[in-house]
Amino acid sequence: SMLERPELLSPAGDFEAMRYAIAYGADAVYLGAKAFGMRSGAKNFDEVQLAEAVAFAHRLGRKVYLTLNTLLSNRELPLAAETAAFASEIGIDAILVQDLGVARLLRETVPDVDVHASTQMTVHNLGGVLACEKLGFTRVVLSRELPLKEIEFICKRSPVEIEVFVHGALCMCYSGQCYLSAAIGGRSGNRGLCAQPCRMQYSFPSSAPSYPLSLKDASMAQHLKELEQAGVHTLKIEGRMKRPEYTALVTSIYK
Repeated sequence: SMLERPELLSPAGDFEAMRYAIAYGADAVYLGAKAFGMRSGAKNFDEVQLAEAVAFAHRLGRKVYLTLNTLLSNRELPLAAETAAFASEIGIDAILVQDLGVARLLRETVPDVDVHASTQMTVHNLGGVLACEKLGFTRVVLSRELPLKEIEFICKRSPVEIEVFVHGALCMCYSGQCYLSAAIGGRSGNRGLCAQPCRMQYSFPSSAPSYPLSLKDASMAQHLKELEQAGVHTLKIEGRMKRPEYTALVTSIYK
């Protein structure tokens, strides 16, 4: 489905944020169920709220994507399958995945549901995109460190939709490859529990404390035309931990 312009995709940490995102112009929202999203700290959605969210969005012609994008252990797979089956029943538009085992599980249990490759998969070249297509993904969210030239190269040759982040916090590391939170605090970023150690102060014995790992937020607001011309299908705003007012403001600006 080629839009006249790229799809604008906004974060929804809770129901209120979702309503704000849609009211201020998002074409689609992404949100987490109570389990297995990359943002365990967000309020997220239980089954009743999830069903209401999808119904609300669909009444207004918008889409809802479910984030099932942490790395899972074997014993968690049955609950993941149940979550996906429920999401499929209520008409979810797609499910975001990082774990290849989960991708396979979804192809078997909910073959009708579109599956999107999360940015956590660190797909950063055409080979990765083609591999994702073979595995049944209908969209790839590219790795966040790619320059425009490479995004364009991939888009022009990709058999699936390409989504990129346009606004919000950036990881110091390659997305999805950071073990710092797990190493320092026993909280794995790949399990949705990132403690954001990159935002902390660090110092050497010889220096005053500073923030050497804390990147500024990205803002592509001045480059939307270039991204559109590159062939990007979806522009994604980061921020499921942010307040609904933030979601509303940033969505309205990009809209």
